[in-house]
Amino acid sequence: MVTIKDLKAIVILGFLTDDMIDKFLPITESLKFDEGEVVFREGENAERFYMVRRGKILLEQRISEKITISMGTVKPGYAFGWSAMLGGTTYTSDAVCAERSEVFSVNGIELTRLLDKDPSMGYRMTQRVLRIIKKRLEIRTEQFLRAIKDHPDIQHLVEK
Repeated sequence: MVTIKDLKAIVILGFLTDDMIDKFLPITESLKFDEGEVVFREGENAERFYMVRRGKILLEQRISEKITISMGTVKPGYAFGWSAMLGGTTYTSDAVCAERSEVFSVNGIELTRLLDKDPSMGYRMTQRVLRIIKKRLEIRTEQFLRAIKDHPDIQHLVEK
């Protein structure tokens, strides 16, 4: 059974009041996964939003049959599967358990309804999501620019 204390340990929910968090309880499930188990695959309908209670989730993208790139790691207290909050979208990566994990799961449609019913909660959640997306975009932009800068064809142009 998921408790208010469990949900308060999730960073994105830490900015909500106890009453707001209490509204999450009826729509939150606790799920357990074994090491190597897939939570979702890239391209699947994004139906659920997840929050890690225990364990570690790898966000991966397959760029070929033989190459998979880790896009990030989700540790306890953090969330993944944001696409479920947008409705009608698909997941943009695979989510694979790096170790035995327990996650809280919320149906994206139910979550959206909940946030629509309480605009203050919706605003707080949206602000947190936007900050997370902004940070990820900054990191990915920095990685992209570093990769271009370090590319031999570009490096030869920069050195002149």
